[in-house]
Amino acid sequence: MLTTDFPIGSPCWIDLGSPDVNATVEFYGRVFGWTFQSAGPEAGGYGFLQANGKTVAAVGPLTEQGAQSAWTTYFRTADADATAKAVKNVGGTVRVPPMDVMDAGRMAQLTDPQGAQFAIWQAGTVKGLDVVSEDNALVWTELHAADQNAARDFYGSVFGWRAEPFPAPGITYLVLSPAEGDQQATSFGGIAPVMAEGQSPSWTPYFATEVVDELVTKAQAAGGTVLMPATDMPGVGRIAWLADPNGAPFALIKGEPREQS
Repeated sequence: MLTTDFPIGSPCWIDLGSPDVNATVEFYGRVFGWTFQSAGPEAGGYGFLQANGKTVAAVGPLTEQGAQSAWTTYFRTADADATAKAVKNVGGTVRVPPMDVMDAGRMAQLTDPQGAQFAIWQAGTVKGLDVVSEDNALVWTELHAADQNAARDFYGSVFGWRAEPFPAPGITYLVLSPAEGDQQATSFGGIAPVMAEGQSPSWTPYFATEVVDELVTKAQAAGGTVLMPATDMPGVGRIAWLADPNGAPFALIKGEPREQS
């Protein structure tokens, strides 16, 4: 389970590049009730999406030429420079070299060999998000890859992740955990096949909710698109895939209650 302990290698931050930050804030406010807090005049329009005053994500203008609106997952590292070098050494690309974000931390933007974009975060004064694994907050992050085994090997080499097969209906699914700690207790995401032929490999965030169907309705009313209708997944819970009005995919999940002993 993802926690704000953020062990090395785990997701610790997510942000969204948008062509219209104000409209994006309005959409996610209508779906999740999030509010926006600017990071300051020096941040170029970047700011924090918050629930009850606590940061659950961030959003800012698209900065890379030709980039499409998408969520980016940041994985925690003890050394951003060393991790960026490791990514290059095993076939990945460094799109934005390691750079300091004032005293908050050090980050880099990267792409894996199959084309999925991600980022890394070396904590300074900011360790990560204020809230995870609660309603309307990040609870899981999922990579859709054309070659799951190659993806497992790449990220295992870079972060030391452990991958364990999960018996998902009709597909091979790999559950990911950081290098240290109990493998099941620290699991934070998974690797799945691409959802459709021609789909680009990508990381997608899952947000926890007790009311998946209600949020799907809210998203549609606010201009979003349903990519996968709300569906019950045995052993997992109720899931839906959506895209915001700018086409950025995200998912909702209501996990099944743990069995009482």
